[in-house]
Amino acid sequence: MGKNRLEAFSDGVLAIIITIMVLEMKVPHGEAFSDLSSVVPVFLSYILSFVYVGIYWNNHHHLLHTVKRVSGPVLWANLHLLFWLSLFPFATGWMGENHFAPSPSALYGVVLLMAAFAYLLLQWAIIACDPENSLLKQILGSDWKGKTSVIFYIAGICTAMLWESWIAQALYVIVAFMWLIPDRRIERTFQNANN
Repeated sequence: MGKNRLEAFSDGVLAIIITIMVLEMKVPHGEAFSDLSSVVPVFLSYILSFVYVGIYWNNHHHLLHTVKRVSGPVLWANLHLLFWLSLFPFATGWMGENHFAPSPSALYGVVLLMAAFAYLLLQWAIIACDPENSLLKQILGSDWKGKTSVIFYIAGICTAMLWESWIAQALYVIVAFMWLIPDRRIERTFQNANN
């Protein structure tokens, strides 16, 4: 099967996720700039989630460049990823509305962790489509950013529940900064192949 429908559907779902997240930000009552202070936590959580959705969209785009064909398991793995990403608006809203309280911050970390795991499953499903000649298998290597992300997410969940939720937020932001630059291994491989 071709990958065009998978790409189009994924792009549509990610666009809807961003739209839902921005619609969660309610306009404050009042006309003074000071009235905006009530929406600052929601806005900050929106920024973080927008960055994360952008990171997933960017890396998903690069990932699908390695795909020649998709199988049923790839379609299901992609839907699994989209499921966890579709929970971003809920987790984002709950965390922002409750001023980064421990439980909402921990849940946000769980959603981040499960989305990372779902992305890993999608990678494995793509590799399984063509295990002998998988370009993705050649490119991935040790995947230090993926492993580090999981460690930071677990640490964020634990610190949100046991110590301070601001530490969890800092860990989530660090992971986002790590991933702001898309996985260059895929891009480099295609550039080298074209030269």
